[in-house]
Amino acid sequence: MASLVDNVIVVQNLTKRYSGRAAVNNVSLAIRRGEIFGLLGPNGAGKTTMLEMMEGLRQPDSGTTQVLGMDVRRKLRKVQARIGVQLQATSLFPELTVRETITLFGGVFPAHRDVDGLLKEVNLTEKARAFPGSLSGGQRQRLALALALVNDPDIIFLDEPTTGLDPQSRHLLWDSMQGLRKRGKTIVLTTHFMDEAQLLSDRIAIMDHGEIIAQDTPARLISNLTSSATVEYVASGGTPLTRQDIAALPSVTDMHLSREQNVVYSTNAEATLVALMRAAAAAGVTLDQVQVRAPTLEDVFLKLTGRSLRD
Repeated sequence: MASLVDNVIVVQNLTKRYSGRAAVNNVSLAIRRGEIFGLLGPNGAGKTTMLEMMEGLRQPDSGTTQVLGMDVRRKLRKVQARIGVQLQATSLFPELTVRETITLFGGVFPAHRDVDGLLKEVNLTEKARAFPGSLSGGQRQRLALALALVNDPDIIFLDEPTTGLDPQSRHLLWDSMQGLRKRGKTIVLTTHFMDEAQLLSDRIAIMDHGEIIAQDTPARLISNLTSSATVEYVASGGTPLTRQDIAALPSVTDMHLSREQNVVYSTNAEATLVALMRAAAAAGVTLDQVQVRAPTLEDVFLKLTGRSLRD
């Protein structure tokens, strides 16, 4: 277990309410130095509110947040000088070039990164003289990342940094994040992409309805499913198979059944699939889009909340 010295963010009993509803409800967690910490949950789960309270952008109703050993409320300026923040959307000055934008943001801090080095790090050297309006979505996100890094922060908060990007742009940002971790930076990441969280995160906390409902490494969260395979299918026609029908199949450990998605967890995919096809045929049910795969974080979230991350 990490010592207190290793924890660069310590949140204790944090609560924030809006119109009487708890957006964040008595949450406690600790984030370690040099890790990528993923914060997952559907829209409205409280992720962005959590980040904003850690960053000092929003005051909690109760609870405390310490960042790099400093109370965020009491040492706000000192905390914000040592963190970098990439929001879901970044407003840029349309009349300033990429280089001028980075220079302007760097001037806010007593010390800041070399602009040329930063442009190279985020792969924007060739766009140094370009204006924001001419940048692609991926380039704008990389510029936003550069602005978050301009003060050479110890901790970087990234709020859904790859939403809306094409696969190539996503992978470029992934490379940047992994490079930052290798340099000892701590990254707090929210995302709606389970593959992204599973690939990048050292540890993950899953939020739902303002509370953390699970927290561990991706591998341990997946291992808690107690299944070695997942059978996914879409059913049509005949008499729908019930939970009792599926539970009676060999090797089934759990399931999630709905009109749009049927997911069955098994310790023996072949035995479960053969029995499932026989049961479906007997009931006059057609199975479409049948897929057998290894369990993922998406399955963890589905089991814990009863819905997929993107619902």
